[in-house]
Amino acid sequence: MPFTAFISDLHLTSERPEVNEIFFDFLRGPARAADALYILGDLFEYWAGDDDLADPLNASVAGALLELSRSGVPVMLMHGNRDLLMLHGFERAAGVKLIADPTVVDLYGTATLLMHGDTLCRDDHQYQRIRARIRSPWWQRLFLLQPLWLRRAEIERARRMSEHSKQTKPLPIMDVTEAAVAEAFETSGCSRLIHGHTHRPARHLHVVLGRTCERWVLSDWYRRGQWLRVGPDGCEAITLP
Repeated sequence: MPFTAFISDLHLTSERPEVNEIFFDFLRGPARAADALYILGDLFEYWAGDDDLADPLNASVAGALLELSRSGVPVMLMHGNRDLLMLHGFERAAGVKLIADPTVVDLYGTATLLMHGDTLCRDDHQYQRIRARIRSPWWQRLFLLQPLWLRRAEIERARRMSEHSKQTKPLPIMDVTEAAVAEAFETSGCSRLIHGHTHRPARHLHVVLGRTCERWVLSDWYRRGQWLRVGPDGCEAITLP
């Protein structure tokens, strides 16, 4: 039975080598049988720029993705909030195709909306302000003009501040809002939405304009590896050993 694979929020880092190995096993195993692999953001814990491809882990991940692509499995990559500085250098090195957020694809006859998911978290006003700033072309150009060591240091500082901020925010603020989800379904005309970002894997049903729509939230890979199998018969979340 044909299927397409979806993953997101792996947050790969040398600090969690066991998760990295699960990812490499996934690329060598289940992903090889897929019609395509979609990575919906935050593949790495952070990405400081394409000139960081010399890092051993970064090079290994790019090489593994290139191997999968050369085996005949197209790999589509969407930016998350941690890896928005991935540009055409990584695209070429990894043999992947960068796709926009949001993107609509036809999955075996079902129009499906793909998103990273952070734009759905509208109640987190602080995050949305930061997102707008770092997504702007002028900010990215200025940031990438800095030496790599300084970019890494600034990202690490931003990570620490983000983790501290999360401790003080009510959990519902960091989740999606119903209004944003409904708007996404209405605007796209899709009846299925797949996204990550919130780290709250689940299947949700929404009634939008009289239609029953399903929303699949992908798992992060902090404690386990999990992917979503989408085929003509529907969707199934699969946890890796």
